[in-house]
Amino acid sequence: MSYTYKYPRPALTADAVVFAKDGDCFKVLLVERKYAPCKGCWAFPGGFMNMNETTEQAARRELYEETGIKVGAMRQVGAYSKVDRDPRGRVITVAYAAVTDHPIPAKGADDAARAQWIDIRALPALAFDHDEILRDAARLMAIDGLSPTNSPSNNQ
Repeated sequence: MSYTYKYPRPALTADAVVFAKDGDCFKVLLVERKYAPCKGCWAFPGGFMNMNETTEQAARRELYEETGIKVGAMRQVGAYSKVDRDPRGRVITVAYAAVTDHPIPAKGADDAARAQWIDIRALPALAFDHDEILRDAARLMAIDGLSPTNSPSNNQ
């Protein structure tokens, strides 16, 4: 299907923030990006939405394609639309969050070099604006342990 518009259109992505209870702390699922931009940086599983899916369907698809994980209930965290949030151009993302009872085995695939569960008390710097998304998702899902002192910094 071809589209022609008088005005430019932003691209739309979806991200999946998945937390897992692990003993007395929480971990979050991150992927190491295989390609630019932010190659080698940690980020949430996510990517561009297809024309025949909702943003939640895109988040679930990307989560599965990049990690092999499927989750149950997801909650929408929010939409992130800062003009310069992605160096590829005008990209808006809708983030979703889920919590699992334990870390589910994950394997990096598709455009993720690897997938790993990381303790939220020892996070690396995150790509794009994923540090902001993480803080919002943790607050929404009532995840304890993420504080300003151990919150990741933006790494573009």
